[in-house]
Amino acid sequence: MAMKEWTIEELLQHPDAIAIDVRSPIEYEEGSIPDSINIPLFTNEERQEIGTIYKVEGSEAAKWRAMETVAPKLPQLLGEIRGLIDTGKKPVVYCWRGGMRSKSVASFAVFSGLNIARITGGYRAYRKYILETMEDMLPSRTVVLHGMTGSGKTLILKRLSEKGYPVLDLEAIANHRGSVFGSFGLGKPHNQKIFDSLLYKELRNLKDAPYFIMEAESKRIGHAIQPDFMLEARENALHIHVEASLEKRVERTYTEYVEQYQNEQWFRDKVDLALQNISKRINNKEIIQDITNAAEIGDYQKLIELLYVYYYDTRYSHKEQEFADRLTVVNANSIEAAVEQIEGILQNSGYSLPAHILEKNRQAAK
Repeated sequence: MAMKEWTIEELLQHPDAIAIDVRSPIEYEEGSIPDSINIPLFTNEERQEIGTIYKVEGSEAAKWRAMETVAPKLPQLLGEIRGLIDTGKKPVVYCWRGGMRSKSVASFAVFSGLNIARITGGYRAYRKYILETMEDMLPSRTVVLHGMTGSGKTLILKRLSEKGYPVLDLEAIANHRGSVFGSFGLGKPHNQKIFDSLLYKELRNLKDAPYFIMEAESKRIGHAIQPDFMLEARENALHIHVEASLEKRVERTYTEYVEQYQNEQWFRDKVDLALQNISKRINNKEIIQDITNAAEIGDYQKLIELLYVYYYDTRYSHKEQEFADRLTVVNANSIEAAVEQIEGILQNSGYSLPAHILEKNRQAAK
């Protein structure tokens, strides 16, 4: 049985394929093919040790040490691959650039009678492929939701997605909400490699959609930067402004950012650090003192209100001037009502509903 070589295109088009990343855990965490499984040939420490031997003693010594390290692991490693095959999956192994690690695993697997393949060029080829093809996958028409922080844009996107509309949630892809408080409760923001991979995956999910709906975001979202074509897609888009009362915005923000975290020490530490950065941009000393006092006594609803009125809203108003004359306004004090308004705007503006939604509506009307 000969070892099979697959291109990235073959991997992505095969419905039963499952990518197996044999790189070390730290490499896998920094960036991998979405939905792949990490079955590492070496631990982080072993990889570092072999790399040091390579630099100091040369490739032959490093290869020998690698063989000594891998040999005891082979039964378990190949057993995991066999388990995937038994579930009906087609394992396809890869490493950084389709080199010794993936070739070794694939060779041992084939020798053991397992039917697997190896990705030509490895993760590096995958990353090159997605960066070159993403722009062509973007639907031809765009709908952009604008609105001040807390107005409910993310909640609206979620509801539209649940109803079957083609939604691209960039904040979810970045694992960051875009502001200095944007990572609260979300863990580590995604780096550029992870962001690009997840963006590609979501664009594949939007295949054949006549348009897509997204939130207006800055070029940088957390630790990642949007590709230029995403920003350019806004130029001729349908622009919808989502507005809500200050009271409702404060309530939503408190629920999402504060309510379940406010008694945690990490939360208070991150609030203090964020406020240090924000205070440098507010010129009114009395307002800075009011913000500081609200944080110190834990009056977070008051703190949110002050930050909106004296910081976020003024920055937002300046940013949105570019699209001010093209905004259709929707009131989002009620998320469900806002979603209904947006559905009406889409239909009236010639943004046809996806076919499966039309069919669902026809069935419901019978």
